[in-house]
Amino acid sequence: MIANPQPNYLTPQDYLDWEKHQDIKYEYINGEVFAMTGGTIPHNEIAVNLIAALKNHLRGKGCKVLSSDAKVGISDNGSFHYPDGMVTCDERDKYAIEFVRYPCLIIEVISPSTEAIDQGKNFRHYRRIPTLQEYVLISTDQINVEYFRRNAEGIWELHSYTEENELHLTSVNFHCTLEMLYENVELSS
Repeated sequence: MIANPQPNYLTPQDYLDWEKHQDIKYEYINGEVFAMTGGTIPHNEIAVNLIAALKNHLRGKGCKVLSSDAKVGISDNGSFHYPDGMVTCDERDKYAIEFVRYPCLIIEVISPSTEAIDQGKNFRHYRRIPTLQEYVLISTDQINVEYFRRNAEGIWELHSYTEENELHLTSVNFHCTLEMLYENVELSS
């Protein structure tokens, strides 16, 4: 996921202006930029399966379903990340061009090499988004989905799903089987 950091500190606006002219995507964290690397075919298939199902489910409901080419801004001062998928139903994101600020759902497809980053640093950043209700982590080496849901008291609760379960994302009232999520996917284990 992350390659070499750039040596010079950039302000959030400097980063946004600079990245427009780059051939690849970069995440922005604490004034530094990090090149994004590509994922595996199973990684992409899982993301496409879920994003396609979410898009179909939310059609006509005023929500944006976005893939890994769309970035999320954590605050006015950064950080900026490229999750594998996200949904925003917030009016303030209706005309967003460069990045989304108010997602209700963020999705990361994880491999053993990205699991610690996605569960640690990225989730610490994502939790700062006041509109975020669910953070989904989908494994590429086994059929397994873990997700965090913010409860009524604002506390994040962990839920786990394996082959027998149906995934329920309350932020967008979406249900799917894990079989659908992993349809035609050759796991990387």
